[in-house]
Amino acid sequence: MKKHLAKPVVKQSKEYDGNFNLIISTGSTLLDLAISGGRIRGGGIPGGILVEIFGPSGSGKTVLLSEIAGTVQRAGGEIMFHDPEARLNKQFAKLFDLDTDEMNYKTPDTVPEVFSSVRSWKPKSTSVINGIMADSLAALSTDLEMNNEEGDKMGSRRAKEFSQELRRTCRVITQKNYLMVCSNQIREDINAGQFGQRYRSPGGEAIGFYSSLRLRASKPSKIKKKLTIEGKETTRVIGVETEFEVFKSSIWKPYRTATVSILFDYGIDDIRDNLIFLKENNKTTMYCIGDLQLNKSLEKSIQMVESGKLEKKLKNAVIDLWEEIEKQFESERKPKER
Repeated sequence: MKKHLAKPVVKQSKEYDGNFNLIISTGSTLLDLAISGGRIRGGGIPGGILVEIFGPSGSGKTVLLSEIAGTVQRAGGEIMFHDPEARLNKQFAKLFDLDTDEMNYKTPDTVPEVFSSVRSWKPKSTSVINGIMADSLAALSTDLEMNNEEGDKMGSRRAKEFSQELRRTCRVITQKNYLMVCSNQIREDINAGQFGQRYRSPGGEAIGFYSSLRLRASKPSKIKKKLTIEGKETTRVIGVETEFEVFKSSIWKPYRTATVSILFDYGIDDIRDNLIFLKENNKTTMYCIGDLQLNKSLEKSIQMVESGKLEKKLKNAVIDLWEEIEKQFESERKPKER
């Protein structure tokens, strides 16, 4: 399996304070930039923080979480993977260079099980970012619910446990420079009223409060491919396209967005997204990388990038253009007198 490992996308940064001395890529250039592109070239997620990825079912939350886990592992870090739903299979994990036999894989039932294991975890190395993944928080229960037939009808016990456990655990995450990434569903709040927040993530307010970075996934749209087979046109859905919004951030500016393409049996298609970004913002009729013209067809342009090993050139072109666009929005006002 090691022969298939890609070069880890990990960058040293001198612009962060404290524990923010290593950056982990999400697998998407545009999302990395949306998260912290203004703090370090190329952007990404620093260590020592809690990240929540929330949104509707099928929007790619598990794929994004797995891409991050794979990057951490390729960079030399260890992974603790909490899977309350027990859905992670070996074939899916291998897409992201994750080995369920090698990593610390757990299927917890309750909220305390997850966070107590984080506090007691002792990875071999502390000089790298070690990652804790939880997919998903919505599936976690409480001791009361597990041992009582009536359960926790109002859900207040689970919210209280999240608050208690996060209060004890967040200091450990920061002190040991862990990167904890959790996926979460959204639920409709029927009591929100006309002006209230209609959708919320389960588990109370503690998760959002203690998260340094919250990524909200939109409702996905389908990516379709048409082929003519024996004279008959056939269409198949090959993936989904999801817009991720930096809903909350203590790393850089919030509310930046990035469109991420996720293909079945592949993962995040960074090449596809980067080519589309360059074409749309440069307003060209062909897909190009700087002065290098590729093709009018997206699929053929992707093939040209892969066969010509132009991935790095493409990524740098996207970063350069993104930084150029961001400069246009910089404030021209003088610093405020305080």
